[in-house]
Amino acid sequence: MLLPRHHLHAVLLLGVLVSTTATTAAEHGSRQLNILWLSVEDMSPWIGPYGDMTVPTPNLDRLAREGVVYDNAFATSPVCAPSRSSLITGMFCTRIGTMQMRNGNPSKAAVAKDPAAYKDIPGYEGLPPAFVRCFPEHLRAAGYYCTNNSKKDYQFKEPVTVWDESSGKAHWKNRSEGQPFFAVFNHTGTHESQAFPKAKRRPQVVAPEAVPLPPFYPDTPNVRDAVARTYNNIAEMDAWVGQRLAELEQANLLEQTVIIFFSDHGVGLPRGKRSCFDTGTRVPLIVRHPNGRNAGSRNARVVSFVDFGPATLSLAGIEPDARLDGTPFLGTFAYERKDYRRGHAYANADRFDSVYDRSRTVSDGRFRYTRNFVTDLPYIIRNAYREQLPMTGELYALETAGPQTPAQWQMAATVRPAEEFYDSAADPWEVNNLIDTPEHQERIATLRQHLEAWIADTG
Repeated sequence: MLLPRHHLHAVLLLGVLVSTTATTAAEHGSRQLNILWLSVEDMSPWIGPYGDMTVPTPNLDRLAREGVVYDNAFATSPVCAPSRSSLITGMFCTRIGTMQMRNGNPSKAAVAKDPAAYKDIPGYEGLPPAFVRCFPEHLRAAGYYCTNNSKKDYQFKEPVTVWDESSGKAHWKNRSEGQPFFAVFNHTGTHESQAFPKAKRRPQVVAPEAVPLPPFYPDTPNVRDAVARTYNNIAEMDAWVGQRLAELEQANLLEQTVIIFFSDHGVGLPRGKRSCFDTGTRVPLIVRHPNGRNAGSRNARVVSFVDFGPATLSLAGIEPDARLDGTPFLGTFAYERKDYRRGHAYANADRFDSVYDRSRTVSDGRFRYTRNFVTDLPYIIRNAYREQLPMTGELYALETAGPQTPAQWQMAATVRPAEEFYDSAADPWEVNNLIDTPEHQERIATLRQHLEAWIADTG
């Protein structure tokens, strides 16, 4: 059954939480830790370690048994390129100008289709402050062999000094003997495009008629097919995780390596990707430390993508620049902020291809407050790319046909409220907007204040 976060609520009630894990190179003698990122695309925590047993995920279950499951990890944007800019820099994409999807020059295909339309449109990209470097540069300077296999998509042209290798053949095996490594492997099989009819159909682990549906979706064959394909893609991804673990074991490096598994944002289906809800921003995060440290535990700390780079540097014994937006939650230099960032995760939604939007959201793990600066848009923004998914048209049709259930009100709405507030524990799908509820006004005011501080600070 699909339980997006019911496990979390049980954890909070029982108080079974662990403190920040601080594995360091010093604990392993003079040997520097290896660090492996396993990054997947467009996936909410719809996996076994988070209580969703729709498809088996034995390798992720193993990671969870041997590692720490983070229950409150969030992307800085519900779409890939902006969130990846935060991962590589430790900065909020709104601060460095990488919040649009996407930046850069128009594609060659777009220009060829309509040269006149693009004649006077300059290309542009994000511009991180001078003190900000792509964090693998610091690792390389400390002797690490850094590889990326292979997606980048950072919203700015990264310097050639970021990676020793960045390609579909990049691998930590190519390093010098005994050299510590930081390696990123990215799995594209869970991307939203892999649920399109033209995409490769993975082996059917769960049938469309057997999948659970979020309450805001109509129960139609197209919806069930898209959700089933999403789950079957997750099952295949789990096997990929197993391959990465086997490579480390075969090289006797598993107990010398910190493994960090995560997704670049929430599920690729409509009302997930490109939306400022838990379904768009909450991600799985599992960290396996060597030699069973804190194995099988859960951590309720709120973690943001801006924290990943600083945490990776900290694991390597490198102190991150305090001017970064992110806070190291792992390693030698782990600590908690004392300002608006402590215990809160922030995200933005801006232009998606040709459709302009501007929303900002904050979550403390339990409650979510969202400010929509553009209210004359539907919740399901019109986006040509996602329209390759047949269920998208059925969601559009709810605007005229009306919702079939109360939970589908967002799907049928042609406008959005300026403010939204959700109890993400009592209402895990975030369909009951409590912005006007008297008993929540104090908490709403607090989160509103935090969000306004973030906007004033970062843009």
